[in-house]
Amino acid sequence: MTTPQRVMISAGAAGIGLAMARAFVADGALVHICDIDETALADAKAALPAISTAKLDVADPDAVDAWFETALKDLGGLDVLINNAGIAGPTATVEDMDYDDWRTCLTVCLDSQFLCSRRAVPVLKEQRSGVIINLSSGAGLAGYPYRTPYCSAKWAVIGFTKSLAAELGPYNVRANAITMGVVTGTRFIDVLHPEIADAELPKVPLGRHATVDDITNAAVFLASDRAAFITGEIMNVAGGAYLR
Repeated sequence: MTTPQRVMISAGAAGIGLAMARAFVADGALVHICDIDETALADAKAALPAISTAKLDVADPDAVDAWFETALKDLGGLDVLINNAGIAGPTATVEDMDYDDWRTCLTVCLDSQFLCSRRAVPVLKEQRSGVIINLSSGAGLAGYPYRTPYCSAKWAVIGFTKSLAAELGPYNVRANAITMGVVTGTRFIDVLHPEIADAELPKVPLGRHATVDDITNAAVFLASDRAAFITGEIMNVAGGAYLR
């Protein structure tokens, strides 16, 4: 009998995070999610009774430490960490950008991944197995005007992921990132306003925007033994957009 994977997902109560929780549960995994939105957490628990949940801000180091204490007990360990938390951040010219808005965006989109990974890594190294999946964005592959905080954070996630992969490889722990363009029905419409999203569509060779299932399928694959020799990679689930 196959041992269920033990999966932690940040910002897992809605959008891509909830879709990932649903996909991993369907795959037989034990799943623990956190989110800052208490109502969304209650709705997620009602939709997926098998998951365990915690309310917290993943940009708060103490809250992340407490989350890991709780989640590791609930799950009985950890096999997969998915760093999904992120916010759209401000839209402004660089000279008009408020510093506090800049810092908030980087703290949620980037620092949270460091804080969660820092707690996960000792567990994964000790058992000499495990997977970290970091959510980046097409904004981590291309620049967008007026979106400097978000783009900067998402580019940094890629560097963070590659560095993690190099550091953790000797312990048989893998780290990969997923990038994407517009994902229908998610907060990406807040990042790229609808008219910009429409303008992006002709750049997608496959002729449509991604669905949440496209993203979750990539995550489930990267977490599986079928991806056992894949680390330090950026999986661009964008229908061919951002080709280089």
